Amino acid sequence: MANNGLTTVVVVDDHPAIVSGLEAWCAAAEPPVRVVDSGATPAVAWTDPGLSADVIVFDLQLTGQVPAYADLRRLVDAGRQVIVYTMREDRDTILTCLDLGAFAYLTKTEGPGHLVDAIQAAGRNLPCTPPAMARAISTDTRPDRPRLTPREVDVLVNWFACESKEMVGRKLGLSVRTVNSYIDRVRIRYANVGRPASTKAALVARAIQDGLVRLDEL
Repeated sequence: MANNGLTTVVVVDDHPAIVSGLEAWCAAAEPPVRVVDSGATPAVAWTDPGLSADVIVFDLQLTGQVPAYADLRRLVDAGRQVIVYTMREDRDTILTCLDLGAFAYLTKTEGPGHLVDAIQAAGRNLPCTPPAMARAISTDTRPDRPRLTPREVDVLVNWFACESKEMVGRKLGLSVRTVNSYIDRVRIRYANVGRPASTKAALVARAIQDGLVRLDEL
């Protein structure tokens, strides 16, 4: 996020009415959100000013009925904070996007408040679980869960509740380096079972999916 506290957004969506509405919601947001560019293809996120935007709002179905998973993966692999904002509401699609590393998933039937909240959370790398995403991850029963040690779970859950790893270290009597080591181990365990979690928000989603933490504890 920019030093002046302004979160910037690039919108990848081929529906002009959706883009106009999103621009209006962001303009009215507090704290402020600025849409720097928009376009009907992911190319708008790879060139300035979209390239330097803090957050990408991404329509999963840009040119038909086939979800643009490959484009989502490329953006996430490049380290971008991507919010999927689309019409699809089925659990499998939501979980697939989260597994690919999307920061959050919202359906277009969810109100502007949820989307703006997600954009602001992404700009600050804070956890965010909009309603459709929360329903999907709370009913996920897939068996591919990594085996975490009690200490790894303890560090992870405390990190979700704290603003910084320094605070986790002070609370648990650990150095920041040790806290980082535990979190890195958890990321590796999830990557090894095919469920990468490169951001804090992604780890929160995994922890909720696997019953390590409840939504009402966040």
